[in-house]
Amino acid sequence: MDLGIEENAALVTAGTAGLGLASAEALVSAGCDVAVCGRSGDRLQRAERRLEAAGSGDVLAMRADITAPDDIEAFVEGTIDGFGRLDHVVTSAGGPPPGAFLDTTDEDWYDAYDLLVMSVVRTVRAAQPTLAADGGGTIVTITSRSVREVLDDLVLSNSVRRAVLGLTKTLADEFAPKIRVNSVLPGAHETDRIEELIQDGVDRDEYETYGDGLDEWSDGIALDRVGDPGELGDAVAWLSSERASYVNGVAVPIDGGSMRGI
Repeated sequence: MDLGIEENAALVTAGTAGLGLASAEALVSAGCDVAVCGRSGDRLQRAERRLEAAGSGDVLAMRADITAPDDIEAFVEGTIDGFGRLDHVVTSAGGPPPGAFLDTTDEDWYDAYDLLVMSVVRTVRAAQPTLAADGGGTIVTITSRSVREVLDDLVLSNSVRRAVLGLTKTLADEFAPKIRVNSVLPGAHETDRIEELIQDGVDRDEYETYGDGLDEWSDGIALDRVGDPGELGDAVAWLSSERASYVNGVAVPIDGGSMRGI
């Protein structure tokens, strides 16, 4: 399907691994020029090579810490300078550490808010003037199904990510009609993080094989499997595209049917 975004320019925060990288890859495959940022030089290089092989778009990989305001501003400005335009923003971030409420400190809460919420606020603030120019653009926030259905031992994610959902819905109204703003709520996908967790379980004899661990992660998912990160990336690219031109202010679960709420 032609998404109608060929030769557009997009940026993806924390786009060197996981669902951010999968989203960047889907956008490059659709013909976009794509910029990604990350803190690790090795990951940046690997992501850059992978994205360059994924499609015809130009790729820009910049070192940036999304919890650092100056880094975010430099990333957005570098993307605009490098591509001469900016049409699509995708905000991604790693998850805060797991833990129960009584095990968290004030610093944990502030760190989670900086990582999950203020990174989006600052990225959108820096990108909005260019997104609104020349016919408008799109924003997609990647959050988690935990904004709708709390997950065990993830009090920071369960609580703080919900602010991103409220922000997304608010911006969908404030920025319309020039900028569409939507969110995706991923469930379990076979990212590097899940692979590491399963392999750790194998090493501890919790699972006999990697496949056994993957099967356990699939429990409770209606489609009886975890997602491929590319499936989430395809949803992000579609929401960014002309094919979704009347979709605004929605939060789309991409979780294989694991969420039980209506």
